[in-house]
Amino acid sequence: MTVMQKKTRMLRYSAMTTNIGLLAWVALWQAALSPHPHLNSMIMAVVWIAPLLLPLRGILAGRPYTHAWANFILMFYFLHALTILWVDGGERWLALVELLLTTGAFMANILFARHRGRELGLKLKKLSQVEKEEKARHEGR
Repeated sequence: MTVMQKKTRMLRYSAMTTNIGLLAWVALWQAALSPHPHLNSMIMAVVWIAPLLLPLRGILAGRPYTHAWANFILMFYFLHALTILWVDGGERWLALVELLLTTGAFMANILFARHRGRELGLKLKKLSQVEKEEKARHEGR
């Protein structure tokens, strides 16, 4: 296994911190800071944190692909934060924290996946190269 460079290690810690921070913040928000008035706050907290638990194992293990696809899940929280900022004055500060954590996690995930992927030699081929290989394979070469 390739040794992780110092910059990559810092990006990994940033990604772990912001992802776990977002998970904790969402749980705290839904369970204690501003629970839903008509639904069980613990059930709502579990529903809100469940998507963030899906990539957690791979993020803790430092897998670049997991960091990359975890950003798809983060977009839900990003949109939630923007929506709350726009429509709910009473929870704006909660949404601002969510937006900052989500943005930080998104950026850290991208940068870690990119740097670690390069260290491990996991790079995507250029489209022209893929097309050449496909053409050669279909022509029987």
